Amino acid sequence: MSNPLETKNSARINVVLNKVPVKRASTDWFVSPEEKEKHEVLTKFEQKLSAYIGLDEIKALIQELYAWIYVNERRKERGLKATKQVLHMIFKGNPGTGKTTVARIVASFLHEMNVLSKGHLLEMERADLVGEYIGHTAQKTREVLKQASGGVLFIDEAYSLSRGGEKDFGKEAIDTLVKGMENNSNDFVLIIAGYSKEMDYFLSLNPGLPSRFPISITFPNYNVDELMEMLIGMAKERDYMLSEEALQECREHIRKVASEQERTFSNGRYIRNMVEEAIRQQAVRILKQNDYRKTAMELLKKEDFQFKHKRFM
Repeated sequence: MSNPLETKNSARINVVLNKVPVKRASTDWFVSPEEKEKHEVLTKFEQKLSAYIGLDEIKALIQELYAWIYVNERRKERGLKATKQVLHMIFKGNPGTGKTTVARIVASFLHEMNVLSKGHLLEMERADLVGEYIGHTAQKTREVLKQASGGVLFIDEAYSLSRGGEKDFGKEAIDTLVKGMENNSNDFVLIIAGYSKEMDYFLSLNPGLPSRFPISITFPNYNVDELMEMLIGMAKERDYMLSEEALQECREHIRKVASEQERTFSNGRYIRNMVEEAIRQQAVRILKQNDYRKTAMELLKKEDFQFKHKRFM
């Protein structure tokens, strides 16, 4: 069974490519089966993305990257210059909005398009890059860059590299990353991610940083309808369904919490924790009632969602 966070935990995202808003592309460029077969990589990733909630704008980005790479190959065949582009990216948004999932898709797509030789995703954080003494950080960061060669290096909460100020070793990690971006831009993509406000501040600390990330993607929170769709989907994947009373209770709770925690709301993670907590509460109820009918065990009721007593992170 697929990981529900990878199949449902994605966002409606607003993509800026080279600082110009991407227009929503057609969902089906190729009418005939012959054309679709000819462009089987694009068709494959469109089908993969269609399983996700939202993601209209990342679908448009994938189409644009595909078109650019494909046309470049045709240009080379006709003796024209085939330009290279820097594809380093910034992902901005709250937790649970699909940033890691999208990074994994991007890595796989660029590998299949022969832009990246390996296409693996290497997830790192501050502790993986920053050392304990002078010179150690550069060494650790260079080793990470070496591991990321041929794939995508994904650094979540990238602003943590600058939290200690000028004397912090995180600055050395940033400088080493920038150098690595310059020297290995053709077979390596760096994606830095984190909360929008913190990412903007991080980029403001080094005037040269923003221009090194020509693709900026903002992952907004899901709306209530999308969160409910996610809730129902996650329950269904586990062979559960919600009663009408439970659905009404969950909708109201999600609306309230998503509004109150707008800046820090964890979206898909919150919904996953809600579902898993409800399943545990339902198991206690089933055990006490000694009711092991299939219809009883697959139904999540209103009382299985303990909103008044707990907060899900």
